[in-house]
Amino acid sequence: MRLEIHSAANFLVHLLRLHHNGLTESQLEMFKSSLTDVLRRRYHEHWFPEKPTRGSGYRCLRINGKMDPVIAQAGVAVGLPASYLHRLFPSELTMWIDPAEVSYRIGENGSICVLYEDSNSVQSSEDLGLERVSKADCTSGSNINTNSSTSGCKDSMRTMEFFLDPRGVQPFEQLAAYVSS
Repeated sequence: MRLEIHSAANFLVHLLRLHHNGLTESQLEMFKSSLTDVLRRRYHEHWFPEKPTRGSGYRCLRINGKMDPVIAQAGVAVGLPASYLHRLFPSELTMWIDPAEVSYRIGENGSICVLYEDSNSVQSSEDLGLERVSKADCTSGSNINTNSSTSGCKDSMRTMEFFLDPRGVQPFEQLAAYVSS
């Protein structure tokens, strides 16, 4: 859970950093720490590595006209009002934080991109012939099963990959053009 939460927090802070919003590095680090703590407490009883899709809707972060309450809670804890953070993030952002995978979508019809993926977990699932699951709209809290064990929504829609793996963060300045569009 630690790697997944760290990847999600890194990505959200990087989105804030790209916005050139006047936040200091100290404020960004405090927000990241607060977000990490809030997510860790929230997911403690809702983390099922043996069934990664179980509870996926609960672990989904979503900004769509209103600020996600989990992100808002982390911001308020360090003196960043929810309304201020809402202006800084993309107007449509969905993030799924699941065991062995963190993915996001910017825009309602955007591609689902993987931030972090535990390749050992993915490989073992495919070896066992387990069905892949695509991410449904998290507001419904449901998942849509696919019939293929190798092609899910993320695989067919992925046009880019940005890995914010905390074990080896790669730069992704090329994301700036995507986020600003």
